[in-house]
Formats: sequence, C-alpha cells, structure tokens
Amino acid sequence: MSSFDVNAARAQRLEALGRSWTFSLDGDTFELPTELSRQTVRKLRELDDNDVDGLLALLLGKQQYTRFNRHDVTMQDIGAVLEAYGKETGLGLGED
Repeated sequence: MSSFDVNAARAQRLEALGRSWTFSLDGDTFELPTELSRQTVRKLRELDDNDVDGLLALLLGKQQYTRFNRHDVTMQDIGAVLEAYGKETGLGLGED
C-alpha cells in the first residue's frame, strides 16, 4: 500500500491556486489566503456568526483590514467577495 504525501498534495494545491487570492476595490488590491491553518479555523469558529468585521480582520490581517475599512463597502459587496473567494478556493465562508 502506498503512503499519502501531505507535502506533495499541498504543493499541488498551492501550484493550482497560488498562496493567495486577490480582489480589488477602488484601486486597492487585497489578498486572502487560499488555505487556512488549523489555528485560523479555530479562531473563525470562535467568532459570532454575524461578526463580519471579525471575519474580515482575521482573513485580511491588521494592515489590510485597516486599509479595507477606509472604503465605503456594503454587505452585498462583502457577500460578493466571499462568494467569489469560496468558488475559486473551495473555502466556504459566511455560509450556513
């Protein structure tokens, strides 16, 4: 029986998706990770289901989140970003 090489599988995923997924808003570009660490997932679980700011702060990091907050963004904008992010990375965020 052959063994499963986690590092090789991760390398294939990262080669296919890259390390980050980007979106732009009013000329600013933001990056979200294509893979989430167990620690990040644990922190996500601790957030209230309606804590959109907590979700964005966690995924974007402090510096990007500060920049993101300078924009006038609607909940529909955020929903569209999360939907596109989920479709392209396979990560389902903000879903029931």
